[in-house]
Amino acid sequence: MSETFDEATTLKRRTFVAASTAVAGLPLLTSDRLPAAPAAPTPADQLSTVRLTVNGEQRTARVDNRTSLLDLLREHLDLPGTKKGCDQGACGACTVLVDDRRVNACLTLAVMHQGADVTTIEGLAQGDQLHPLQQAFIDHDGLQCGYCTPGQLMSGVACIAEGHTGSRAEIREWMSGNLCRCGAYTNIVSAIQQTAKEA
Repeated sequence: MSETFDEATTLKRRTFVAASTAVAGLPLLTSDRLPAAPAAPTPADQLSTVRLTVNGEQRTARVDNRTSLLDLLREHLDLPGTKKGCDQGACGACTVLVDDRRVNACLTLAVMHQGADVTTIEGLAQGDQLHPLQQAFIDHDGLQCGYCTPGQLMSGVACIAEGHTGSRAEIREWMSGNLCRCGAYTNIVSAIQQTAKEA
């Protein structure tokens, strides 16, 4: 009886895991299905050398022409602070400043920004001195899980620089491209409002 129960439990558990991964769209690795072989190297004619100023430092990387600015920053320049959220430009987690304008780094190709000046979350503070908006996020508890915070901060810095801080409603409108799944919006708006007043 115990053996039958264990077999039934295992079967149900396997069925649940298989169904869960199918719903989530994840591949289910079993003993008869091995991981795919590594991709073939990119042909030289599909590679470009990208030169940027990132956080005040000249950086160069040779990348596939299809590489997004986000992947260049995270995977080639070792700047993982900019987050990959939806990878479709819908959440704002990957917001960076390109020539002082906010950009969703997942939606733009690295090769399009040859010679650009890029600021990421790693370049916002000056050494140990936090940017005023970073301090305001702490003061107003503008973060919970923290995943969206780098994008929120970069977008908030741009929002202030653009002068879109006349009211809480205006701030909400101009920050609407940055999603916070934890729902810290009220505190984020308060942090931006405080920083704009002190600027």
